[in-house]
This record gives sequence, C-alpha cells and structure tokens, in this order.
Amino acid sequence: MIRSLTRHVRAMASVQTAAMNVTSLHIALVSETYPPEVNGVANTLGRLCQGLRDRGHRLQLVRPRQVDETGASNDELLLTRGWPLPGYAGLQWGQSSLHKLLRRWQRNRPDVLYIATEGPLGLSALRAARRLGIPVVSGFHTNFQQYSDHYGLGLLTRLLTGYLRWFHNRSRLTLVPSPSQRLELQRRGFERLELLARGVDGQLFHPTRRSSELRATWGLTENETAILHVGRLAAEKNLQLLVRTYQVLKLSLPQRRMKLVIVGDGPLRAQLEQELPDAVFCGVQRGEELATHYASGDLFLFPSLSETFGNVLLEALASGLGVVAFDQAAAALHIRHGHNGALASPGDEQAFIEAAQWLLQDSESLRRTRLNARQHAGKQGWSQIIAQFEAHLHQASLLPGMGQP
Repeated sequence: MIRSLTRHVRAMASVQTAAMNVTSLHIALVSETYPPEVNGVANTLGRLCQGLRDRGHRLQLVRPRQVDETGASNDELLLTRGWPLPGYAGLQWGQSSLHKLLRRWQRNRPDVLYIATEGPLGLSALRAARRLGIPVVSGFHTNFQQYSDHYGLGLLTRLLTGYLRWFHNRSRLTLVPSPSQRLELQRRGFERLELLARGVDGQLFHPTRRSSELRATWGLTENETAILHVGRLAAEKNLQLLVRTYQVLKLSLPQRRMKLVIVGDGPLRAQLEQELPDAVFCGVQRGEELATHYASGDLFLFPSLSETFGNVLLEALASGLGVVAFDQAAAALHIRHGHNGALASPGDEQAFIEAAQWLLQDSESLRRTRLNARQHAGKQGWSQIIAQFEAHLHQASLLPGMGQP
C-alpha cells in the first residue's frame, strides 16, 4: 500500500513538473462522440479540447459528422461518416477511415494522438498512428464490456474485454478516471495506466441557480422535497433501483411530501413513465437550464454501477444536493459518507435505499450534508485536470511511436 502510494506521488510530481515546461503541441484528438451530443464522454472531451486550445496548443478534432451537421472538414476538424450504435439511439460509431487519416497525417503530422473511443474510427486512428510512428495516448471513458450484458450480448463480454485490452495496450499510455477503474483494468491485464480525474464547472453548477418557479412547475413548494436523477435512461444505469428507492421513501417517510424529477432521455423512458406515473420527466437539459434543474433539487439518487467516473455526480455535489451513490468511481473519490453525501457498498441495494432514508429522515443532517457537498465540489475545477492531461500528452510526444502492429 505504502509503495503504491509512493509511486503515485512520484508519478504525479513528474506530471506536474512536465506541465510547467510544456511547449505548444500539435495534438490530434479522435472520438466517436462530442458536444453537442449529451453524455459524460462528450462533456469531458469538450472541456479537455477547449482547455488545450486555451493553453496555446494546436488541436485537430477527428469525429463522425453529427445528425444535420452541414459544415466541412478543415485544419482543425476532420469529419468522417458515422453509423448508428445498435441499442443506443442518438449515438454512433465513426466509420473506419484509415486511408483518409494516413493522407492527412502524412501531410500534416501531429506530435501526439489522443484516442478517446475504441470503435472503428478509433481503431483506424490507432493503426494509422502506428504506421506513421506517431505516439498515442488512449482514454478509457466507457465500460462497454459491462454494457454488453444489459443489451443481451453477455456472451460477447469476454471477447469485448479482450479487444479493449489489445487496443489500449498498443498505446503509450491509457488514462483512466478513478483508482477503482485502474485496479479493475490492471486485474484484466491492461498496462501503463495513469489517472486523469474529471472536474466540474463550479460557476455554472451552483446552488444560487435554485428556482422556486421551476419547483412550482414540478408541483413542489420550498418546504417539500425534490428527488433528482440526471442521466441517460438506459438499461446499464440500474434504474430499477431508482424506482424501488423512490417507492420505499414515499412509504417510509409519509410525513415528507416528495416528488421524483428525472432529467434525461433514453430507451427506457416510456417504461419508466408507466412505472412512475407521479414522477416529473424533464427530458434532456443543457447549459444553464441543466444547472437550474440541479440546483432546484434536494436529494440526488445515482444508482449506476457501470460508470467509469460519473460526471453528473460532481455536478450534483457542486449544485449543493445531498447525494446517494455506490462507493465506486467518482463517489469513492469525492464523497465521505455522512459528511458530504451517503454511500453504499457496490451492489448492496438495500444499503443504497437505507442511505437515502437516512438523508431524508433529519432535515438538519441533509442541510449540513448539502453545504459540505458544495464546499468540496467547489474545489474540483477543470484547470488542474487539463494541466495534467497536457503533461501526459507532452511526455508521450517525446517518445517514439511503437511501430506497426
């Protein structure tokens, strides 16, 4: 344990030292998803890209053309064709574009490549970079090997894990968002893993955006309780636990009038609307509207067990909500049970429900927890995360490429 901590401290010191000496880089970033698409990966990449540009780096974004997008490729944006992702309406794979990437990067070679997704576009970028000897850093953003079970593809889980391991082990470095994710991947044979956590915009997501008018549209006064959930309404998000928790809270705390407010959309929305006839479904929200929805809630339920991080959890903390989550990923990093939120052991659904009951039983405990949540999240800005990302890319750019597969 002590040796592991020492190695981590030394690694962080090396990254921070490199960040102080970074020269301007030409960086190519490859992803199958990007804003204005709404998901944690897109949100993270949007922040990282803007941060790198603000720090003076030349950035080329390679991604699929989005629905109804009419712009053309240029020096900063290379668009490819996209295909719908099966079972995940609204998202897509990028088409394999090996020859297009080879031609572009032979004419204008990047110093380093960051591959954020492992689909056909990401694979063709990896192959092109290895042929040209361009150093590659990859990011592990999504637990696709876990998602496969939720979409009737359980038999493919082992094959998918093997592919992901093969893919990431061919980069110079793979960035993961949490210690628990790194440990899981190390156990599965992934190599050269480093941490890159996530930040939150503490000015956008802030308790002062609380709106009595919005709460009134939900049918709630200031003395009543808005139980909030934000995220994609899909099978891998463990939403049946959200349903059960809300039902138990209503039965066990009849003196507290409450309503479940769900922000987001996805394939399970119609089913949830039938199961939760008294819930408020707000659909997808963005920007200041999303921040107002967060701040107008009181308790945030996050039942997912499949997240690599969970950006919404930090947004909820920054908005001053009492958060209930499983003790993994972002929750393990940012929540101290009983201080700024409530945690349950991963997979212990009864403990999750009891944690939510505990937060709502005592108004003073909830008030104190919410204040501590905001205080903690207010210190989790993006600037340090971007500096670490920059330093990892700079270090990789100094190393030769790994050659052809």
